[in-house]
Amino acid sequence: MHIYPADLILWEHTFFASREIGSLFVSEPLIGNYALTYALGLCPNNPYRLEAGQSGPRYHNDFAPLNQQGLYVTPADFSSLHMALTTFNGQTDSYYFRFDQNAIAATHDKTRAMNFPQSGRIRMLGLGSRARFYLLDRDHLIADGKGPTLPPYIRLGKFMSKAEVQWQKRVTPHQVTLDNAAISGLLNAADLEDTAALLVYSTYNIHPAPVLRDVAMRGQFWQLDAKTLLPVAMSYGA
Repeated sequence: MHIYPADLILWEHTFFASREIGSLFVSEPLIGNYALTYALGLCPNNPYRLEAGQSGPRYHNDFAPLNQQGLYVTPADFSSLHMALTTFNGQTDSYYFRFDQNAIAATHDKTRAMNFPQSGRIRMLGLGSRARFYLLDRDHLIADGKGPTLPPYIRLGKFMSKAEVQWQKRVTPHQVTLDNAAISGLLNAADLEDTAALLVYSTYNIHPAPVLRDVAMRGQFWQLDAKTLLPVAMSYGA
């Protein structure tokens, strides 16, 4: 097992609609590992648009090859975080308009319903924020030149905001068994093989899967250093 620690620095305000509170759309203080996986280019064959007859996310199709290759990305946990609050207004400036089926109509003709808000406020992850995540490479594909390259920059969020990825020195961890281990970072609940091993945790209830923080659990772990532990049995579960 090789593990690549990475520091993520936001070069622009970054927005994910993690939670909606009335007209306020909030980005939770994290970046999910599914979003990171796509942004890092680990699913190069996923289509930008769904084909006719397809519906819903393609997580199973896109992530199954990564499970077979032994590649996995953890959620990104912010060590330094700034938040930005702004407003948006998508309403028309025409002389005549009316609300019609969650859409703003500029004429008397019937309009098609829109599945997005017309106005409100958004709370974003601010530029300069810094987070840490880990890329796990079970079969040493990256080191052998058979796996993906490690990009220095990626795009994230609904605005495709730019972020820098500072890859740290590769770590070859050793495996330990503990009855009560404190996990310093974030874990995706759907990606844990044995959720019964969880002892204590707090939850960010976001889609497509809850993200856990302040986790204490038992089982087998990869020990990167004196403070950093990652569960051994993790793979994409959605």
